[in-house]
Amino acid sequence: MDDSRLKALLEHLPVFWWEADETGQVLEQGGGAFADTGTERRFLDRLLRELPEPGHSPREGRRQIRFDGRTFEVSRAIEVSRAVEVSQTFDSGRAFDAGQTFDSGRAFDAGRAFGAGRPPGESRARRRTRGLAVEAGARPEAPRGDAAFADLVDLAPAAAFIRDGDGRYLWANHAYGHLYGTVPDEVVGKYIEDLDEPAEADRFRTLDQEILSRGTPVRHTVGYRRRDGSAGRAVGHRFPVRENAQTCVAGIYVDVTDHLRATVRWQEAEENLQALRDHSGLPCALLSANGRVVEASAAAAELLRVSPHDLVGRRAHTLLAPEPDLDRLLRRWNGLIARRTRRVETSVVLVDAQGLRRRARLHLTTTGHSAGRARHVWAVVTHQSLAHEAHAPLTAAQVRILSLLAEGSSNGDIATSLQLSRQTVDYHLSRLRQLLGAATRPALVARAYVLGILAPCAWPPRSATAAHPHSAV
Repeated sequence: MDDSRLKALLEHLPVFWWEADETGQVLEQGGGAFADTGTERRFLDRLLRELPEPGHSPREGRRQIRFDGRTFEVSRAIEVSRAVEVSQTFDSGRAFDAGQTFDSGRAFDAGRAFGAGRPPGESRARRRTRGLAVEAGARPEAPRGDAAFADLVDLAPAAAFIRDGDGRYLWANHAYGHLYGTVPDEVVGKYIEDLDEPAEADRFRTLDQEILSRGTPVRHTVGYRRRDGSAGRAVGHRFPVRENAQTCVAGIYVDVTDHLRATVRWQEAEENLQALRDHSGLPCALLSANGRVVEASAAAAELLRVSPHDLVGRRAHTLLAPEPDLDRLLRRWNGLIARRTRRVETSVVLVDAQGLRRRARLHLTTTGHSAGRARHVWAVVTHQSLAHEAHAPLTAAQVRILSLLAEGSSNGDIATSLQLSRQTVDYHLSRLRQLLGAATRPALVARAYVLGILAPCAWPPRSATAAHPHSAV
């Protein structure tokens, strides 16, 4: 077999070969043991560090080298030959030794400047080192066609391993070594008992034997002790594979510890939110971005005198009385959905299923922290007024008169404060008693509060629709 055909054959086998000159300079290297030249270079550097110097070594020798969790049988031979060097100069201007043949009969290409600068015909002794590393006792690396897949498995976050029938690790990737706080090289060659507690090791061996006897994959959840001492969980499959002419057990697992913890926290948050929604007594509802009710508390359904089932799916604006402030509320809602603001607090008039109205304080808050559009908004109702029939809207002057009346001002004081005539104030008060159904001044003040016209938690008294605590209207 000529040199080129031999090299082509070795490219597909789990071997590595190299050739060096008498100074130790590597002239050629190749083989199919590794998927990339970088790994070849690291392996060769390891060899050159561990093997004796050419001048102090026997002509032939064998030894084992461990590299990246794999074992290689390394053979090295030193050849000494005497040959005639013929200098030729090609178009490139380089001098070449053409057609040189060693004792082995191997013809080397004319292409290296071995004899440049010496007279033609001069002969001298040459020493060449040839080496061959054959993988033994470990899992061969995937052929070059599968190199990308092999690298993916080795560096994937899923923990993977292969064990033989005796429980000895033949291969493990970096994620599997990380589970035990080590690297794959420290896992390969060890037994289950070397890494796991006795009880766990017995359980794993039993599962391995079940897989080997059944010959079918098994889905499995495994508990383990994390490096920080906390308990961990991993989920995956174990299945039979053929490795080194024997049936072995392979496994691949995904660590779900953080996912399970996040799931538990999410469930607890859901339960807390549900308890707050259903048992706090607060009327609240979860609204979609287009204003539909997604969820609603029992208190919200009771406030609007409908069942929770009938409330879900309703458009929120159908629950509000038509008022001039609705346009302003719509603009603020659009600002919420667009994430221009996170919270809105405003006053609205709710309309229940019987047509009765009540003024309430409405708090709107978006959920989540994404930079895009908000998907949901929580609406919470506070400071509800008494349900009442619809009445004509009050003017700003009438609301101001009510606030001064609640403060204890007389009709004359109100007239002076608002720069109105006494007769005008008397007329407004008479009209207010008629609109609100109150026979006396104290009753008028009380009705102004229970109907939500005056803010219940403000002093001096002020309008419940005022945007600022000290606003007069």
